[in-house]
Amino acid sequence: MHDSPPSGPSGTAEPLVGGLKPRHMTMLGLGGVIGAGLFVGSGAGIAVAGPGIVLSYLIAGALAMLVMRMLGEMSAALPASGAFSVHAERALGRWAGFSVGWLYWFLLVVVLAVEATGAAGIAHGWVPAVPQWTWVLLFMVVFTAANLVAVKNFGEFEFWFATLKVGAIMLFLVLGLLAICGLLPETEAVGLANLTGHGGFLPEGWGGVVSGVLAVVFAFGGLEVVTIAAAESDDPAHAVGRAVRSAVWRIVFFYIGSMLVIVTVLPWTAMEPGKSPYVAVLDHIGVPAAGQIMNVVVFVALLSALNANLYGSSRMVFSLAERGEAPRALLRVTAGGVPRRAVFASVAFGFVSVLLNLKWPDSIFHYLLNAVGAVLLFVWALIALSQLRLRARMTPDEVAALPLRMWGFPWLTRVALGAMAVVLVLMLTDRDARPQLLWSTGATALVLVVAGVREWSSRREKDERLPT
Repeated sequence: MHDSPPSGPSGTAEPLVGGLKPRHMTMLGLGGVIGAGLFVGSGAGIAVAGPGIVLSYLIAGALAMLVMRMLGEMSAALPASGAFSVHAERALGRWAGFSVGWLYWFLLVVVLAVEATGAAGIAHGWVPAVPQWTWVLLFMVVFTAANLVAVKNFGEFEFWFATLKVGAIMLFLVLGLLAICGLLPETEAVGLANLTGHGGFLPEGWGGVVSGVLAVVFAFGGLEVVTIAAAESDDPAHAVGRAVRSAVWRIVFFYIGSMLVIVTVLPWTAMEPGKSPYVAVLDHIGVPAAGQIMNVVVFVALLSALNANLYGSSRMVFSLAERGEAPRALLRVTAGGVPRRAVFASVAFGFVSVLLNLKWPDSIFHYLLNAVGAVLLFVWALIALSQLRLRARMTPDEVAALPLRMWGFPWLTRVALGAMAVVLVLMLTDRDARPQLLWSTGATALVLVVAGVREWSSRREKDERLPT
């Protein structure tokens, strides 16, 4: 795994300029993963699992932690702007690097459209005179500009953006704990009544917990951006290790802590479909204008995630271009080392996705969303396979020198792969999740076919150049 860093077409090292500090990288991971899926979408998980949603988040969070530990090991040993795409290429071949890189880029730019549209919908509610598409255009312009500045300035921008929503979650946890203990004005201690009543802790049984896992596992997507950012940090090998440890534990704490507060303060049966459980809790404990406060928090969370995902998508497609898997024109960088054409390419596709969402939310864009619904699991599976292969090639001395190592190798890596397979099977048997799996499988198969054709064509050209 200790190979030389990937190089550009001329054989020189990556032209990206360092400047991201560990705190920037940690907040980039938080920025990419804490979004509307937590603040609003978590209500769907509570509806199917009840208080058991805490166990659902524990299971999904454990899987995400294992994947990030694998990623951290590989990225600390080989920092690269393409992160797991580069690792997959080295471990499994060009087809794997091409496939995982383009699948992840596709995932990010479609999710980017969801975030931009969601934020625009909130802003339109505040200022109805401004059309929703105008807000989308404004956000796209602002965040394209943010991604074109020197990476250290971008990192500082995202740091404070993500800090706002982290602060909001921390405040929510404190208020919730005070409410549980009856220390807020006009509140009584609720104890554990809501965890044990209304059907008990597992009102829907373990089947509800499993359904909850399906509802929440994809909320952990976005943490991977930390390892993509490693190549632009001041000390990649050590910074990525610290950032992975910090980001993963904070995410698990925020997610599980929030769910525990929600289902303890309120009966799970009191949750209203489509309403944020965070708003329900704040309303219950008497926080004035709770709905508008959470609207602001969700708005900031969406924009922060949009910013982080635009960064991640631009670096991924830049890395693909470096390795000849995307147009070479995307390799142009600014004097500050920013891959501006890669940024423009990512935001352009994202903007097209937004237009599709605004024009045909229930048809074309619905299919796009389904096409990326299970892609994250396919990406995670290739990450695990890459880590298995790369670690197996290492000598004992090389393993001992790793700044960050996967726990319980190879068994926990195999456990993670098995868990992903179980989730995919469960999606196949779930009526609501099945279309996502089928469409995502189709999109993945298409990318694999293209990768296979490219591999076959490359080998054929090499054979033709060989002397007869």
